[in-house]
Parts: sequence; structure tokens; C-alpha cells
Amino acid sequence: MVKKCRLFIIPGTFDLAGFSDALKGLSPEFEAPAAARPFDLLDCHDQSLRAEGRLLIEVDGALQLLQADRDVLVQACSGKGKFVQDLPDGPVKTAVKGFPKLRALMSIGSGLIESGSFAVLDDLQKTQVRGSVVTLSTDKGQATLLTVQPMRGYDRAFHAVCAALKTMAASGFDVVFASLFPGVTPYNAKPDVPLGTQEPSIEVAADIIRTYLAVARQNEAGVISDIDTEFLHDYRVSLRRVRSVLSLFKGVFSPEQTDALKREFSDLMAPTGRVRDLDVYLLEKDIYFNLIPPNLHQGAEAMFAQFAKERTRALTALSRRFRSAAYSKKMDELAALFADLNGLEPGPNADRGAYGYACALIWKRYRKVCKLARGITPGTSDEIVHDLRIDCKKLRYLMEFFGPLLDKGDFKTLIKPLKKLQDNLGLFNDYSVQQEALLEFVTTQSNAQGRANAQLAMSVGGLIAVLDQRQKAERDRVIANFQHFDSPDIQNLFRTLFHHKED
Repeated sequence: MVKKCRLFIIPGTFDLAGFSDALKGLSPEFEAPAAARPFDLLDCHDQSLRAEGRLLIEVDGALQLLQADRDVLVQACSGKGKFVQDLPDGPVKTAVKGFPKLRALMSIGSGLIESGSFAVLDDLQKTQVRGSVVTLSTDKGQATLLTVQPMRGYDRAFHAVCAALKTMAASGFDVVFASLFPGVTPYNAKPDVPLGTQEPSIEVAADIIRTYLAVARQNEAGVISDIDTEFLHDYRVSLRRVRSVLSLFKGVFSPEQTDALKREFSDLMAPTGRVRDLDVYLLEKDIYFNLIPPNLHQGAEAMFAQFAKERTRALTALSRRFRSAAYSKKMDELAALFADLNGLEPGPNADRGAYGYACALIWKRYRKVCKLARGITPGTSDEIVHDLRIDCKKLRYLMEFFGPLLDKGDFKTLIKPLKKLQDNLGLFNDYSVQQEALLEFVTTQSNAQGRANAQLAMSVGGLIAVLDQRQKAERDRVIANFQHFDSPDIQNLFRTLFHHKED
């Protein structure tokens, strides 16, 4: 059986003297490292690699992937600003194939790297253990990563070296981030908001709104830099959650302040809509092309070229807005408003216990969803299906806000079929909106004689026909998947958890 190499992460400066003293009868020899070179630590905004216990470094035009107790993987290519699926084939790309497809690799931080090797010799100067050393440093700190490679016949020396390093090492790559980039915490698009069962509703509402305002702001720089489209998506979802609190927690704030806040957040959302629509179209370009025969691709190419130009203009305008003093002032004012309850105007439900009130809201929304969904048939109008989608979204937001107060098993049992139903409803809505947008697009592209480009019109017509078929199929899936969400077990669990929970 071949023993695996071992990786040890040493925060701060490596204590070579202490390491040598611990190796009785053995002597470590470290080769002089190569000259220090600049490096970038790569991950996505969500820091998915960090969460998996992996470290991706770009140095000298190559990627190095470090993983616990595995050989370092090296691939000659750059990664910053790229999507994993767009990297050339190689060992690093293969190893990180589960990386989020819509997230681009970006620099989490940069510094200097020194690489070298070492050997551990016995008293006869015979090498019994080999290893490599990587030292990472920034102006904030330093971390050393030592990989120890076993050699056949020298198990005792290998175990001795590992035992000595273990007393000096920390567990996991988080120590690298803490040493090199203190304060850089993993981004969380859906952070848990600490809640108590007896907190007044106005305090909980303010906590949730303040939390998601902060999440939205964490995405602004990524939108401006156009790193990937998920920054804008997360920004919009965060503000949508804020708006849902204002609309669902009725009577928590005064009617006048509620209406004013709804208008303010709608004004913040409005300039982002067209960019997001265009992002979705461009992300699905390959799917569109697969839906129509090759002889219609020429018109589709012209359409997507127009989409790309329009997106550039729309993103430029949105980025200018995000950088403006007026926008920053507005966001700062909103953050300050919800950081201090003194500026909030309480409504009649402000002092109601948030948990009991939320349970009543969840139960009411759940019953509304079921009533609406039970009436869905193949002949139901699109508008009613869209209403169901919105009600499901509001139900899910409510449940996720108060999920930390629920049993994890119960929460998962309820949320899983709801997500499935939401996925179907989301696709149904997407197909509907896309058909309308394509029809509008081809109309606006008509020439002065009122006649659209023939290739473009045929391509759009073909896409609309296919999208219509997919929309009908998705409606059938909505009906089928609602049956699971409406099962007796789910009904009973909703009733047990949320009915008659008022204070």
C-alpha cells in the first residue's frame, strides 16, 4: 500500500530550529528557495474552493492547486477572470470540475511566494524523507505549507517528521486566509439572521433588512468590474428579500413609512432589470442555438450581437449609478435607518412576537399557495400561474427568514418540494417572458419599410415556437410537482409547525 503525502500548514514564520530539535537522530536540510514571485490567491466570490478545503494559486502564468494530503496539481494557464469550464484541459481543471459554472475565478488577495524543497537525512547522510516548501507572504502576515513525501522503507522517519510538523501546524486552509488576508471572510448570499422567539416583529424586520442591505452592497464592486453575472443576480435577490419583508410583515411599520420604503427599494431595483434580462439571454445563447436548426443560426447570431451591445450600454449606465455619490448616500441612509430603531415608525403589529406572527403569515401564505395551485389546469391563464410563482417565492422567503428557529429536518422536508415547485414555476415564467421579449425585439428591429430582416424574423419565430412548447410542458410539471407539495405528510407538517402559533 502506497502511503499518501501529507500537507502541513504553518501559520506565521516556520520555526526551523524547533523542527530540527524535534527530529532526534534526523537532520533536515532545506534548499535555498527560488526568488520570491508575485502570486494571486484565486477563488470565486462565494469562496467555494476555500469551503472545500482547497487553495488555488496563480503564479508565473500557471495554476497550482493545493489540497490536503494530496500532490500539488500544476497547470500552465492563467485563471483570474475566467470560468473553470473555459480553462484549457489539464489536471487543475479536472480537479475543480464541480466549481460553480456561473462564478468566475477572481483574486481574493495577492502577495509573494517562495518555493523550495527539503530532505531529512539520517546520521549517515542518507535521505529518508523528501518534501516541498511553499511560503506565502503579504504585508499582513505569512504562512508556510510543507508537503511531506514518504519514501519506501523509511516509514519510521516519515512518521517522525509528520509528528514534529503536526505540533506546529494548524488545521485547514482557513489559517492561510487568516494569516495573509485577515478580515476577508467568505461571502454568504443567505446569511442566517440571529433571531429569538420573543423578539418584537419590528426588531426582527429591521435585522433582516439591515442584513440583506449589507449583502447587496457586497456585490456592487463585482457588478461594476463585470466579473460574472452572479453579482448582479445576488444584488437583486438581496433587495427582493428586503422588499418581501416590507410587503409580508404587514403593520410592522406605519403605512406611510412602508409605502415610502417600498418606493425607495423599487427605485433601487428598477435600473438593474434590463441588464439582468440581457444577462439571462446571453447566458442561454448556446441553449437557444440548440433549439433551432442550423439554417436559422445566422439570424440568431445577429440577435445576440444586438443583445451584447445593449448589455454593454446598460451595464455602463448601471455602473455609473453604483459609483455615484447620490447612490452611495441613499444606501448609507437606508443602512443607518435600519441600524437604529429610533428612525422607524412602528405600526400596529410592531410589538407582536415575531415568531408567532411569522408562523401565522407562513400558514396563511401556504394555504393561499395550495388554493391557487389546486386550481391550475392545462387551460389556466399564464397570469394565474405567474401569481402562484410570486406567492411561492414569498412563502419561501418567510420560511428561510425563520428557518434557524425550526428543526433542520422539518425545514428540509418542507423546503425541498417547495424549491422543486419554484424551479418549475421559474422556468414557466422564463419561457413566457422570453417569448414576449423576442417578439418585442424583432418588432423593434424592423426596417423603415416596416419589414424585419428575414433571417432574424425566421430565427425569432422558430425560437418562440419552441419556447411555447417548453412552457406548456413546464405547466404540466407544475401540476405534477404540486401533488408532492400537497401531500398529506406535507400538509400535516405545515399545520403542526405553523398553525395556531400566535402569542
